[in-house]
Amino acid sequence: MRVGVPREIKDGEARVGLTPEGAAALRAKGHVVLVERGAGGRVGLEDAAYAASGATVVADSTEVFAADLVVKVKEIQAAEYPRLRAGSIVFCYQQLARDPKLLQAVLDARIACLAYETVVAHDGSMPLLAPMSQISGRMAPLIGAWALQMAPAGPGGGGGILLNGLPGVAASHVLIIGAGSAGGEAAHTALGLGCRVTLLNRSWPRLEKLRSRFAESGNRLACGLATTEAIAAAIAGADVVIGAVLEPGKLSPKLITRAMLRTMRPGSVFVDVGLDQGGIAETTRMTSWSKPTYVEEGVVHFCVPNMPSAVARTATLALTGATLPFVERLADLGLAKALAADSGFAKCLYVLDGDVVHRGLAEDTGRPWRPFVPAA
Repeated sequence: MRVGVPREIKDGEARVGLTPEGAAALRAKGHVVLVERGAGGRVGLEDAAYAASGATVVADSTEVFAADLVVKVKEIQAAEYPRLRAGSIVFCYQQLARDPKLLQAVLDARIACLAYETVVAHDGSMPLLAPMSQISGRMAPLIGAWALQMAPAGPGGGGGILLNGLPGVAASHVLIIGAGSAGGEAAHTALGLGCRVTLLNRSWPRLEKLRSRFAESGNRLACGLATTEAIAAAIAGADVVIGAVLEPGKLSPKLITRAMLRTMRPGSVFVDVGLDQGGIAETTRMTSWSKPTYVEEGVVHFCVPNMPSAVARTATLALTGATLPFVERLADLGLAKALAADSGFAKCLYVLDGDVVHRGLAEDTGRPWRPFVPAA
């Protein structure tokens, strides 16, 4: 199979979908690997390393998108729509539910869209979503600390607060909504910085696990169910709010209202980790690394969807280590056989030959749903 690896063009995105070691693994099995010039250069993976692995480095993405299987990181960008080829497979974070134009483009192109974010392992975990969720979670309190400062957000921005306080000055209160991979890692970082943390989730079992994990934090950690009343009460006293709710394959629920945000001290911060699924606040609107923040209801909002790109080398190594076995399976077996062999892998198929075949995507977008039945 011909496997293509384009250079990412999303604002601020520096990750790459395949390392030279991954290219070598595919070449060893007889596959052809095409890598766009400079695809890995921003994370120290030079063209020469890809060439030495047996990959062919090409001048631009036209030939890359003509491959049978295109492996990238972020969703297809508008400038890439004309390069989509009917019958090809695009394997990446898809994020189709929040972007009607993107969804229509991939339907019109009659390609197969496979989403990293909905691959399910045999134990029920999300192996291709987890590494980036963990990175985003660990970054979120650090971003909150940065945005609390006055200078980064500009006039009317951060409230001039040092996140972890000083002797005689209390550390900040960090509210985390969602206790999955991102929320757990956000709590880990915030508690490690000495903050007071409130962790709210919609079910108790995960909270109990995290409360046990962070037992040494004592009364600096409070846990509770993420009811409307609990969120409203906690948000009023929070310096930083981190939204870490994600329903893979579905748009995120809107758990934070404008009225709730108005109760926060002006200059407080909201970091929405789940931007790829629409975010959890009524005030959420997507930003980019070029202009990452805005102020609404007196609160600094950080709503960048590709947060892990700030640590792009770490993120690339973590992501490609998880994705390579699935890329190899697709290249070795082809789409139908690869998905038929693994029901958890089959859950990642969103769009095929002009139809929406993922039930959650169909429900969120009001599109007809055609169930995908893997070949026997």
